[in-house]
Amino acid sequence: MSGIPEPSAARRRYVTVCVLFWLPIGLTIAPLILLLTERGMTLVAIAGCFAAHSLTAAVLELPTGGLSDALGRRAVLAAAGVANLAALVLVALGTAPWQLGLGMALMGAGRALSSGPAEAWYVDTVHARSGPGAELRTGLARGASATSAALAGGTLLGGALPWLLGLGPDLGDRLSGATSGLVLPLSVPLLLGAAVEIAFVLYALTALPEPPRPAATLRGALRGIPATVAGGLRLGGRDALVRRVLLSAAGAGSALAVVELLTPGRTAALTGAPESGAVLFALLACAGFACSAVGSHLAPLAARLAGSGERAVLAGLGAAAGGLFLLGATAAAGGVGPAVLAATGFGLVYLGRGAAGPNENELMHRRVGGAGRATALSVQSLALQLSAALTGSVASLLPPGPLPWLLGAAALLAAALLWSGSRSGSRSGRGGRRFPAPPADGERQAPPRADIRSAIE
Repeated sequence: MSGIPEPSAARRRYVTVCVLFWLPIGLTIAPLILLLTERGMTLVAIAGCFAAHSLTAAVLELPTGGLSDALGRRAVLAAAGVANLAALVLVALGTAPWQLGLGMALMGAGRALSSGPAEAWYVDTVHARSGPGAELRTGLARGASATSAALAGGTLLGGALPWLLGLGPDLGDRLSGATSGLVLPLSVPLLLGAAVEIAFVLYALTALPEPPRPAATLRGALRGIPATVAGGLRLGGRDALVRRVLLSAAGAGSALAVVELLTPGRTAALTGAPESGAVLFALLACAGFACSAVGSHLAPLAARLAGSGERAVLAGLGAAAGGLFLLGATAAAGGVGPAVLAATGFGLVYLGRGAAGPNENELMHRRVGGAGRATALSVQSLALQLSAALTGSVASLLPPGPLPWLLGAAALLAAALLWSGSRSGSRSGRGGRRFPAPPADGERQAPPRADIRSAIE
């Protein structure tokens, strides 16, 4: 098919897109709160900025997914990059609270716009080349692994750059003086991220040709968004497998909210000071992303060893729940032994979740047609975000100790048990060959092409 890359080339481009999009986000993780503090913002104001980010992402999640399905993946991905570019520049250079708040809201818009189009592009491309029975799991695993690796590398680089600028001749202080305080050392990782966003936009526009779709105008696409969103919301109600995927995302959101909310305080208590605790948390966050990358890379192997994608999801979420139970069991204990167990539990949460994610999405893509694929991914992301917000609020009201950790562990265990004894409708033939699940209601399944091949985050 002219202009559409082969599955192996599509896989490489998908991985590149994941790295280019998530590396700038990783660069902001370590310096962001400190930068906002340096700009004179109080903790209440900083919380308001993050609320602007979360609310914007939640409000736009489904409409932007529908826009991607109606207008195309490439245009929405480029818009996500432009929104993030503007956000990073505003936050890096802004001094007024409204500038910083607007920057965080734009970052939320970029997050919503990016939720689904890249993965949907990869699946659409593989299906266009190799038919609907093509193997997807390994490509999805590589994309998820690349995302986690980009976040891990970005976290380390974003934390190290301001420190490196303060060494020797103190280039950071000179930079701040030369720009009258406009560019601080803590601004540099965000400005580097903005440069990467330019590369991301250019790559998305030039390297991601799409299979032919009906011609659409922006006005027509906007009119079609409500129907597309409604169809995405109905999908979870009529398809049991998709419903399990969405509920699993909600369980993962609860678990991650608990980990992200409680770990900084726990590291500060372990080291005895907030500053050293923040450094330890940054290292743990990087290690967590690395574990997630390893888990995602091993997702196809997990499916083969478990015998099916469903059992691999069960094993991955079960391992992640076990990690949270370890964190809860050691919450009130001190000493080296409990600390080692807690670190093991922390790694298990990310490793198990990383292994489960690509298998969940591979199963979901068997049930969702191209016309609603990005919307379904947006519904999945929204389930994770809303569950995280709710669980984080509840966990913050619970007394310190094991109970908040056990709340997240229970949610993740419940998500794992959804897959106990479940069958997606796909089955394995001799030699492990995969047969696609029956199409969702109203979706016709095209006959496989002659060049169907087994693909390889």
